[in-house]
Amino acid sequence: MKKAIIVGASSGMGRSLAKLMVENDYLVGITGRRTELLREIKAERPESYKIKTFDITQTQTIIQQLEELTHELGGLDILIICSGTGDLNEKLVFELEKKTIDTNISGFTAIADWTFNYFVAQKQGHFVAISSIAGLLGNSVAPAYSASKAYQINYLEGLRIKAAKSALPLFITDIRPGFVNTPMAKGQGVFWMASADKAALQIFKAIQKKRKVAYITKRWVLIALLFKSLPVRLLEKL
Repeated sequence: MKKAIIVGASSGMGRSLAKLMVENDYLVGITGRRTELLREIKAERPESYKIKTFDITQTQTIIQQLEELTHELGGLDILIICSGTGDLNEKLVFELEKKTIDTNISGFTAIADWTFNYFVAQKQGHFVAISSIAGLLGNSVAPAYSASKAYQINYLEGLRIKAAKSALPLFITDIRPGFVNTPMAKGQGVFWMASADKAALQIFKAIQKKRKVAYITKRWVLIALLFKSLPVRLLEKL
């Protein structure tokens, strides 16, 4: 039985993905800030889940938590970061930006580094992270969110290059969602909004295929191509 950890599994895509992986014979470690929600998931199939409560911004303690959870699972084949945050912040309130930075950059990096080093020592493994199509260009009303997702996209690419140089079977998958019907969407969902279950199914298929980059849902690749081709002068008018 394969072992997986999903960081940020208490709701949204992470919760749907955890259930899907258990249905496909994974033993899954689920993490989040809300213990009661993790316990709800575990209660459905107690033998299939291990739970650990932590906030990924607590970078001084999360490594110990991950090591403990990995021990409880009896090993680790794949780790998925689903945890992230972002706020509309047109007035540039720094505390809102810092919250995003602490989660999407500091917490993300701490987990990414530990995971990569663990898999190098193990000589195999698969690291997956949920970035965003928002990381492909700046956003005037959510600048820290878009910038943090751009950071994740580039960090994952760096790890992918590092993995290739190692000549080990290490796989890095960057999942770039568009709008998914979760609290993170913040009511914007009128354009190609996917359910969390549909998004999770496409993410799971991308993981199975060991994709390097996957857009969720698939049609968002068209928007990605558009974003990459827009001139700066036009972007300033949007």
